[in-house]
Amino acid sequence: MSVTGRHVLCVEDHQDTSDLVSLWLGMNGYRVTTAGTVAEALRLARSNSFDLYLLDSRLPDGTGEELCGKIREFDPDTPVVMHTGDGCEETRLRLLDSCAQAFVTKPSDPEVLTETVTELIEAAAS
Repeated sequence: MSVTGRHVLCVEDHQDTSDLVSLWLGMNGYRVTTAGTVAEALRLARSNSFDLYLLDSRLPDGTGEELCGKIREFDPDTPVVMHTGDGCEETRLRLLDSCAQAFVTKPSDPEVLTETVTELIEAAAS
């Protein structure tokens, strides 16, 4: 399956991280839209079709977990990857149990992040 044109919503409040993720995924054929807040992400998620959501755990107006729950109200099937600096095992398990299909700890290896995104999108498409 070709990833070219697959659309990812990256929700990250740190511009440098958002830019790096956009660059990494873009170099691998993904189209990336970014948001820096829960409110902006919800607006984009409701008005666009995404193949995957990549969510930071801490945002200025809420958490990635809260955002994931709100997205699940209208989009129960699109894969979610939590992308967070909190590498605590308890946090990882809670997020995987509540809404996310994968968890990638920051700072992330570009190959690991890209592989995770690709695997989840391919699995959802099949």
